[in-house]
Amino acid sequence: MRRESDVTELRRVLCAALESGRPVGTPGRLGLHHERFTRAEVSDPQRPTLIGGVPQGPSSPVGLLAVDELLRQAEKLGLEQILVPYVRRTDDTGPLRAAGFVAAAAGSEGLVRLPGEVADVLRGRVGEQRLGELRARHDEHRELSWELSRLGDLPRQPAVREAFAALHQQEGGRGALWSAEALDALAQGTLADRTDLLVRRRGCDVVQAGLLIRSHNGRGIYSLTQALAPDAPAVRQALYEASLYELYLHARRTGLEWVHLGPGDAERTRALGADQFVPLDHWLLAPGVDAEPEKPTEIEVSAFATEPVAAVPVPGPARFRGRPKFDLLDLSGNTNPFLGADGRYPELDTAELARTYLTTVGRLPGHEGLGKLGAECALFTSGAVDAVMLLLAALASPGEAVCVTPPTFELYAHFARVLRLPVVEAPLLGDDLARLDVERILAADPRVTFLCDPNNPVGTRLDPEQVLELVTRSRGLVVIDEAYVEFSAGHSYAPLIARHDNLMVLRTLSKAWGLAGARCGVALAQPGLVDALRRVQVPFGFTNASQWAVRDRLTDSARVLDSVRRILSERDRMARALAQHPAVERVFPSEANFLLVRTHKHERVMEQLRGAGIMVADTARLVPDTCRVSIADERAGDTLLDALSRVR
Repeated sequence: MRRESDVTELRRVLCAALESGRPVGTPGRLGLHHERFTRAEVSDPQRPTLIGGVPQGPSSPVGLLAVDELLRQAEKLGLEQILVPYVRRTDDTGPLRAAGFVAAAAGSEGLVRLPGEVADVLRGRVGEQRLGELRARHDEHRELSWELSRLGDLPRQPAVREAFAALHQQEGGRGALWSAEALDALAQGTLADRTDLLVRRRGCDVVQAGLLIRSHNGRGIYSLTQALAPDAPAVRQALYEASLYELYLHARRTGLEWVHLGPGDAERTRALGADQFVPLDHWLLAPGVDAEPEKPTEIEVSAFATEPVAAVPVPGPARFRGRPKFDLLDLSGNTNPFLGADGRYPELDTAELARTYLTTVGRLPGHEGLGKLGAECALFTSGAVDAVMLLLAALASPGEAVCVTPPTFELYAHFARVLRLPVVEAPLLGDDLARLDVERILAADPRVTFLCDPNNPVGTRLDPEQVLELVTRSRGLVVIDEAYVEFSAGHSYAPLIARHDNLMVLRTLSKAWGLAGARCGVALAQPGLVDALRRVQVPFGFTNASQWAVRDRLTDSARVLDSVRRILSERDRMARALAQHPAVERVFPSEANFLLVRTHKHERVMEQLRGAGIMVADTARLVPDTCRVSIADERAGDTLLDALSRVR
């Protein structure tokens, strides 16, 4: 519905609905209310208004609207008010703003993508309980017919035509635009061959009527309108949800990849399975409505970005990640169209997935405030370790030091040296290796300081007062790697990024979330820092398969939390057993899913474990005479203890 011919056709249908031969109506009649536009002193909802766009369609593509022509039409008709409804915020709205139009939020378009079987897809979007509700409602309405017929057959169905119009007139609002005359106009036009009339009956009574239009690229379907019999609200909602579930099944049966739900409230459509949202605005030109100052549309890159990174934009495809492509005929990718959906590049718009991640993780203990961060504060990477390379490339120039705090994750220093950045060390202090040498770090004045908290390979948490002191006093960037924080009783530092422009927190779904194979890390920082990393990130690195896996796992967080509890229980059992074992000298305290163990006769221990077919991480080069033992199930733990008992 983004083609000029489609928009022109829907405007012709609008004229038929208004019975005027021209797109002139009132916001009140069109159901396009907005408090900002309907105050008596600003704009009259009953004032004759030129409608620039298609209020009964998915959205109004600004690029196809000639703003100058709208102004000329309004002047010719003697109208003071022009309304362009449901404009995608991702479109170029500069011409509207330049002409004096003012925007007001109008919800968002919701898209239900269907990469697999409907039940499996919805389970990953809305959870098992909500899926059960949708399926139950679908089953409850199986007695209703499901009739689809080409709109071109409408002349042979006069009773259906009248029922369709009657239900829409009872709906009121935007539904009232779908009069019998509008339906006739659509049936006689160029969209008729792509439009199906949906009718559901209870016996002989029509209880639902709607229009489904296939996209011109052949990949999806627009639910253009649905009108329901005037029953109780709960009954109507149940019928609507039952019909949507059947529509999803129909789309899958016919090889379609998405269903467009039209404009609405994001939370409502999210509960119906929508997983892509396009923000919409109404644009109004009217007496008394003053234009606002133009707000910057692009994120200003962080001052921490290197000069070369600050001088270049985000690479081409990623720069347009927020502009939806689902309803375009995409001939830009040079891929093979004959081998299915995997022949297309992965989705770049991960804003909804970021919102899901922040909201879900923000409910965990110790993560209060994380859900308040915007999607622009999160960047998905190929594991958290990928973010280490990205941030060093984007934020550190040759000669600028990188500080690490050994014993710590070795790839921080490794990647710094690969990029020819000097590495300075400020070893951790204390018997538990849990204290920072803050003054030593500050004296080195590093461009980037890496903190691993909980620490790998030790498992301890750093002193939070020292961490905050370092973030506050440092002139450079402080990066806190929280790969294991879900196993800790302490707090995450991620909610603090809103207050500190030099703080970045790295997270992963490889550990507690059990998605090591999906390769998904998350870099959390203020938008300017995220933008800097995006400028050096390879586009399309986050595959569709990984995105679906992450979404499914986030929706199933209860199972994740249960597995974390099992790991913690086994960790405590193993810590007690190892501490009493003759082969063990010390077990370090741990707030991770592993234990750092100092052994007697370290080389013999490692040889014995290798001979028993057991692999642990030999960390003796980091902490003398130690190995790092991952926590698995009780059987694995007992096997390890038995092998240690054979050390001589």
